[in-house]
Amino acid sequence: MTHSKDNVTLAIILSLVALLLFDVMGLIIKYLLPRYSAAELSAYRNFFGIFPSLIALWSSSGWHAGGRVLRIRQWKLGLARGFIVTFAQFLFYFSLGTMAFATATTITYANAIFMTALAIPLLGERVGLIRWSAVLIGFVGVMMVMNPTSDSFSTAAFAPLGAAFLYALAGVTARRMDPDVPSPLINLYSVAAALIGSLSLAIYAGGFSTLASMSDLFWIIAMGSCGGTAVLLLVVSYRMTEQSNLAPFNYFGIPIAFAAGWLVYGETPFEDLFPGAFLIIGGGLLVIWRERQVKRSILRGVQPPPN
Repeated sequence: MTHSKDNVTLAIILSLVALLLFDVMGLIIKYLLPRYSAAELSAYRNFFGIFPSLIALWSSSGWHAGGRVLRIRQWKLGLARGFIVTFAQFLFYFSLGTMAFATATTITYANAIFMTALAIPLLGERVGLIRWSAVLIGFVGVMMVMNPTSDSFSTAAFAPLGAAFLYALAGVTARRMDPDVPSPLINLYSVAAALIGSLSLAIYAGGFSTLASMSDLFWIIAMGSCGGTAVLLLVVSYRMTEQSNLAPFNYFGIPIAFAAGWLVYGETPFEDLFPGAFLIIGGGLLVIWRERQVKRSILRGVQPPPN
């Protein structure tokens, strides 16, 4: 499948806008956390995220061409991914209330590292020296950001790391779905299951708090809309071009998160983030580079070595 230069450029722009919206969502969550639990905010996020997911599905030509079928063969796996996302969201949202915004966000970028490791047992992929080196580089970066030897270290730092693992698990299992199932339909299953899971988690954790003000209602709607719209933009961008064209730009989210936390909350965790963040980015980019090299070898008809 070929993609025009204009389409690739537009897809990159849309993915960057999605990153910005995710950060706006995170900033709002951090603002609301003193009054509402992470489980509650996760439920609100998924409720309002249903609507962009429905728009994405309705806009999918592949879904219409396939007869607008809603049931999929691997429906259990589709729903399981959503329940995984439930706990990933909870851990990440919880971390936003206990850590600097940029620090928590940066640690979640370890998901690329986990995806490489999980691809071995779940997808049967062979991982060679280059990608294992990338995993090691990224892991060292994560440890530097978490800084477990410092006096200020808290076990709460494991929350965004757990979120990164679960997001990676959801990402890898998506690659086990039948290739003929439209991505927006897979996403809808995930969001629907995440909504059920987050509602159950919120009720189990004590129920929903009374809205403190109409202003909070506005921010909750804005939070859910930003998250849902961001996912919609990512779905659209990944349909416009190959994932390898967009993946390197995901790491722009780290400086965006740093700037957002500084501008909104006055947080400047520069010493916590660097140089660890550079190693996380470097490890992720090395994985992306190696995957592109392997794909080019396959397209040329050359059997690549373990990657």
